[in-house]
Amino acid sequence: MPEPGEALLQEFLQKFQDRRALVGIIGLGYVGLPLAEVFVQGGARVLGFDVDPAKVEKLSSGESYIGHIPSSRVKEMVDSGMFQATADMDRLGEPDALLICVPTPLTKMREPDLSFVEGTAKEIAPRLRRGQLVVLESTTYPGTTREVILPILEESGLRLGKDFFLAYSPEREDPGRKTHNTRTIPKVVGGCEPLSSRAAEACYKLAIDQVVPVSSAEAAESSKILENTFRCVNIALVNEMKMLFDRMGIDVWEVIRAASTKPFGFMPFYPGPGLGGHCIPIDPFYLTWKAREYGMPTRFIELAGEVNVGMPLYVIHRLMEALNERGKALKGSRILILGLAYKKDVDDVRESPSFKLIEELLKRGAQVDYNDPYVPRTWKMREYDFKMESKDLTPESLASYDAVVISTDHSSYDWPFIVKHARLVVDTRNATKEVTEGREKIVKA
Repeated sequence: MPEPGEALLQEFLQKFQDRRALVGIIGLGYVGLPLAEVFVQGGARVLGFDVDPAKVEKLSSGESYIGHIPSSRVKEMVDSGMFQATADMDRLGEPDALLICVPTPLTKMREPDLSFVEGTAKEIAPRLRRGQLVVLESTTYPGTTREVILPILEESGLRLGKDFFLAYSPEREDPGRKTHNTRTIPKVVGGCEPLSSRAAEACYKLAIDQVVPVSSAEAAESSKILENTFRCVNIALVNEMKMLFDRMGIDVWEVIRAASTKPFGFMPFYPGPGLGGHCIPIDPFYLTWKAREYGMPTRFIELAGEVNVGMPLYVIHRLMEALNERGKALKGSRILILGLAYKKDVDDVRESPSFKLIEELLKRGAQVDYNDPYVPRTWKMREYDFKMESKDLTPESLASYDAVVISTDHSSYDWPFIVKHARLVVDTRNATKEVTEGREKIVKA
C-alpha cells in the first residue's frame, strides 16, 4: 500500500496529466501575469490572486497593464473561462498548485525584505489543504523556502511530503527580450523533498517547454542567485573600466566591440548609469547577507555592488563637469532625463537608476523633467513619489534644457533630432554612436 504522500502525489499528477488542474498564481505583475498566460496556453485553468483591487478589476474586464501582454490576450483568457483574477484570499484553498510571485526587495540597509513572502505564506497556511503544491518563484537567498515558508505552512497542522508539497522555481522573466519568452526559457525546479520535486516538475511541464529538475529547493534558489550575481559582477567590471577609460581618453564602447570579436573566452557586458530591474540590483545583496550566517565574507560581490550603486553619482559628476565647462552650475540648471524604464523598449521601472538620478539632481538644486514614451507619468513607489509627467520632445523643449541625460536608450528615440536641438547631451548608453552632426555637444558618462 503506497505511503500517504505518494498516494496524494499520484492524484496530483493525474490532474495535471488530464489537464483538470487549477493553478493559482499569487501576484499578477511582470512575473505572475506572463506565467498565467503560458499556463492557460498549456490547457490549465488559472486563478490569479493580487492584493491590488485595481489590477484585479482591469484583468477581469480584459485589460492589461503590462506592455508586452496585449489587452486582447487578457480578454481572450478571461472570455475562454480559463483565467480569473481575484483579491479574495479565502479562495487560496481552491487551486491544486499555488505559485508565489511576490516582490522580494531590499530594506534601506540593503538587507532582505521578505515581508511579502512571509505575508503570503501566512495567508496560505490557514487555507492550505491536503494535496496542494506551493512553489516560491520570488528571487531570494538559499534556504528561504525551507527556513521561512515551510514553518509557516506547517502551522496549519499539515506536514511536508505527507499532506502537501513545497518547492522553489526561480522566475527568469526578462521583459522586452525578443529571442525568448516565459514558455521557452528553461524552468529550474527543486523541491524540499523528493515528492515535492516530482509535483513541481509535473506542474511546470504543462506550461514550459523545458523543465530542469535539481536536487533540492536550495539548489534551485542558488542557481538563480548565481545567474544574477554573475551578471552583477561583470557589469561592475565594465562600469569600472568605463570610469578608468574615460580618464585615459579611451572609448569603452569601442574597446568592448573590439574584444567581442574574439570567438571564445569573452562575453560582452555593457556599462550604464546604474543597475535596474527586479533581480540584478538586489540578488547579490541577498547572498552576501546569507553568507554572514556562515562567517564567510563575500568581498568580491560586495565590491561589485559598491561599484554599481555608485554609477548614478558618477553620471552626475560627469554632468557637473560638462556644465562647468560651459559656465553653468548644476544648481538651478534645467535637466531632462530621457527614459525612466530600467531598460530599452519596456515600461518596467523597477529599481531603475533613472529615479536615483532624479533624486540626486533634485538634492543638488537642479530642475528636473523626464521623457519616456512607455511611462507617461510617475506614481507612488516604495522609495519615490515624484509626481511627474513625461514631457514632449520638440525642438523648443529640447533647447530649453541646459542638458539632456540619456538614461534609457529606447529604440523610438530619434537621436540625431535630439542632439541637433539639445544644448548638451550626456550619453550613458552609447545611444548617440551613429550621430555625426553636433558631436561636440555629446559627453559620454
